[in-house]
Amino acid sequence: MKSPGPGGGRRPASVGENGGEFRAKVVRAWLGELEVAPLYIERGSPWENGYVESFNGKMRDELLSREQIDTLREARVLLEQWRRHYNTKRPHSSLGYKPPAPEALMPVITPVAVAGAR
Repeated sequence: MKSPGPGGGRRPASVGENGGEFRAKVVRAWLGELEVAPLYIERGSPWENGYVESFNGKMRDELLSREQIDTLREARVLLEQWRRHYNTKRPHSSLGYKPPAPEALMPVITPVAVAGAR
């Protein structure tokens, strides 16, 4: 894949009030050069992106609706705790009610008596 801009170099950047809109135009132009058509999800069509909509709903129901978050630090701590629970402990119906990445358990190894050893 070639990078955007003439000769594969970087295009000059100009960020103004419409920075996001400007970048979107540059990306669309680059995709056109590559002959790649972007795919869009229609507004009000959550069924086109069911996995993300399902995740967002679970995060809202299980975390955001239950907490009052006052600081960015508090948000980071709560989100990390919820992420770990979601990935390592929370059962997922699509996985047979198992977590996607269960925490590994270290087995307890007991010493074995060897004949003749003291």
